[in-house]
Amino acid sequence: FVLVSVIKLLFINSYRSTDFEVHRNWLAITHSLPLSKWYYEATSEWTLDYPPFFAYFEYFLSQIAYYFDPEMLKVDNLNYASLNTILFQRLSVILTDIVYAVGVFGCTGNNIQAASLLLFNIGLLMVDHIHFQYNGLLFGILLLSIGKMLKQNYLQSALYFAILLNMKHIFVYIAPVYICYLLRFYCLHNNNVDGRCMYRQTLIKLIKLGSIVIGISLLSFGPFYAHIPQVFSRLFPFKRGLSHAYWAPNFWALYNFADKVLAILLEKKSHTNASNTGGLVQTFEHEVLPSISPMHTFVITLLAMFPCLIYLYWYLPKLKLNSQENTRNFVRGLVICGCTSFMFGWHVHEKAILIVIIPISILATMSDSDANSAFFLCVVGHYSLFPLLFTPELTLVKLTMWIAYSIFSFKIFTNQSKTSFLKFYDKIYFVGLILLFFFENCIQYLIGFDKNLPFLPLMLTSVYCSIGICYFWLKYYFNIFHLPSKSIQQNVKNNKIKKNNKINPTK
Repeated sequence: FVLVSVIKLLFINSYRSTDFEVHRNWLAITHSLPLSKWYYEATSEWTLDYPPFFAYFEYFLSQIAYYFDPEMLKVDNLNYASLNTILFQRLSVILTDIVYAVGVFGCTGNNIQAASLLLFNIGLLMVDHIHFQYNGLLFGILLLSIGKMLKQNYLQSALYFAILLNMKHIFVYIAPVYICYLLRFYCLHNNNVDGRCMYRQTLIKLIKLGSIVIGISLLSFGPFYAHIPQVFSRLFPFKRGLSHAYWAPNFWALYNFADKVLAILLEKKSHTNASNTGGLVQTFEHEVLPSISPMHTFVITLLAMFPCLIYLYWYLPKLKLNSQENTRNFVRGLVICGCTSFMFGWHVHEKAILIVIIPISILATMSDSDANSAFFLCVVGHYSLFPLLFTPELTLVKLTMWIAYSIFSFKIFTNQSKTSFLKFYDKIYFVGLILLFFFENCIQYLIGFDKNLPFLPLMLTSVYCSIGICYFWLKYYFNIFHLPSKSIQQNVKNNKIKKNNKINPTK
């Protein structure tokens, strides 16, 4: 952790995105205005749009920020970035990563390899410590919740997850996994010897869980009870476009690309000035394919999650696996539903791929299948973050980090793998990534595409990474239904060995 923190210090004076100003503005809002005005303030376009617990976190930081530079805490001081402001905000991200480190060791225990994969995750380095955000803090809380679940401390796990939802609402996409798993393996767990459920105990457990969720929600939203509609209008701005300015590498990137290709082939001209990459308020009408609304994405996402949720709630208990295998499948459920929301969600940011990368890194050293999937996703997912760091001086930095982390994780996985680690088509896809990088950073300038088609590199990155992540999603979804059967076979084999050892103790 200390080594990673030293590396983070090197990026204090590096490029920072508009998210730096976003969080400076939130510091100013929470410090300068009464709580009742926080979700109404609109001097800056970067309005407060995170849940109340994160707003309280910004308020706490603002009390310390005052001693670094009080000018940063003025609402009308837009785009203010003094040296002390930069130092404070950068250090605040580094220090809050302590929560992430605690979460990592809570999940991995003595597994140094898994801990190293999580601590050195270059996605967080790029997004938090160069681009600028507080994802380390948020994923630290998620890992604390997962760690408690792995130890069957269900109520503590639910507590941490409820806190997380009130810090950043994007994690609601994985809430169905928590609901199904806690309901089935905590509330409805068989309490009688004959397998029947004791309804009184089930009711008590439901009340305990409900009390935690309701209690945390009241602490979060209670002070805003008179402004709930305004708060929710900020949290769920559905007037934004289907895709972000840079298409997140998901199903909708392929959909948008197909629409544009069809429009060119059919020589169909656009009849609207709106963009499917609407920023603050725009929406979009596709030119050939049917246009997509937030309700469409919600229904598709829910339907795509449904088999995984049915598996966790109905099929998994029938396998009668041990508690360790059950909790691993809970984490796999988080990976599936996190990836599903990334694939089909509304106005998804490319940074959201970390919701998939972080949980699967916990499993990466536990089985060959998880290792293969984790390595593939890390290579593709981290590459898809490259457009966030678009300045020329960062090209070598992001390439070096990507290669170093890929080699590091590859060595860990190949050392533990008992079979061929990479498939032929995985290798072919990786070659394509390398060719894509050379095109974006060398070839396009030689042939003049940078002037005639300046949008092409971003589109190619989005579309090519979309193919890789779609492939990962389909493959991992398929694997989740086959891994338990392998575990059962292994358990049967181990039981036979133990039985033979008892019969023939001299062997």
